[in-house]
Amino acid sequence: MITFEEFKKIELKVAKIKEVIEHPNAAKLYVMTIDLGDKTKQIVAGIRSSYRKEELLGKQIVVVDNLEPAILRGVESQAMLLAAQGENGPVILMPEKEVSIGSIVK
Repeated sequence: MITFEEFKKIELKVAKIKEVIEHPNAAKLYVMTIDLGDKTKQIVAGIRSSYRKEELLGKQIVVVDNLEPAILRGVESQAMLLAAQGENGPVILMPEKEVSIGSIVK
């Protein structure tokens, strides 16, 4: 378990997917450029089996913005997309209605 104080340190924000490319070294990964309003970041996500690139462009997603960057199969990921594990693979968590890019998720 984590404390409420520890949970408050996690910065969950709404981002918009601007670009999606296939990871050069991993068949299950996409490399995406996301817009957080005040900045752009690159993320790597294992959602290729569940989504086509075209479906993802322009979508709003929820990310952990203040996570330490990680190298995934040779490519840096600067945030983490939130997804649930569905019966047929990952399902991205998205706002029900469009909100301002960079909105904080509480």
